[in-house]
Amino acid sequence: MRNILLFPLLFSLANAFGQTLLEPRDATPMGEQFFTSFDGTQIHYTTTGSGQPVLLVHGFMGSGASWKGTPLVDSLVSAGYQVIVPDTRGNGQSGHPHTPQAYANDAEARDLIGLMAYLKAKRYDILGYSRGAILAARVLVLDKHVRKGILGGMGADFTNPAWPRRIQFYEALAGKRYATPELRTVVARAKAAGADTLSLALQQQFQPSTPPVQLAKVRAPVLVISGDQDAENGRAGDLAGMLPKATLQTVPGTHGSTSRTPAFAGAVVGFLKK
Repeated sequence: MRNILLFPLLFSLANAFGQTLLEPRDATPMGEQFFTSFDGTQIHYTTTGSGQPVLLVHGFMGSGASWKGTPLVDSLVSAGYQVIVPDTRGNGQSGHPHTPQAYANDAEARDLIGLMAYLKAKRYDILGYSRGAILAARVLVLDKHVRKGILGGMGADFTNPAWPRRIQFYEALAGKRYATPELRTVVARAKAAGADTLSLALQQQFQPSTPPVQLAKVRAPVLVISGDQDAENGRAGDLAGMLPKATLQTVPGTHGSTSRTPAFAGAVVGFLKK
């Protein structure tokens, strides 16, 4: 019951900064398992379907459950894909380490790469939405086994190491005095509801920025997709311009709604099938 009550509060906080929590919905049961990552952190993940593997990476303050019940999962499975859905470290049922070193040096991206190696995926596709797109971009840079990538709900703002949204989120979650009074109030309410604000703060502190010079070296085809009412993380076209083999697509929706629409699912499957 606590998690059900927590979701509306966290959605308001995340949506204010353009790194959106996706609401969980009912879905077909998935096979639930755990993977032990490079530093011993347990990463929870689910699998459903069979075929070409597609890794789905959730947004900030979300979990793998964020994807359940969306048209995307059913569409991918129906199209012959195996869908792998992890909880990134510090979220959901995965481990919640509370030390800076547990999030530094691309720890979250290394979890994802390690999980796919553990599953013996010689070639796989990756889709990230909102903050998940930031992690997916990092995986595209680091892992040659990625066949195609989809970056949703994200512009080029994250490529700036001093991105104000990231810094403001970190300051608020870390309880810095210079965080705005409004943010301090919202975070206090999140704490009262049971959110792991220390882990969330560390995720923001060590969130990768991935400079344009590195994105320019990505050779995998990438779909950059956003809602027609979404510019919360910068312009998607600017991000697409940094990737040599990018396709830019816009579908109806806001930052919070786009990834749960049939149009989004159709665009993703269509891109992967090309």
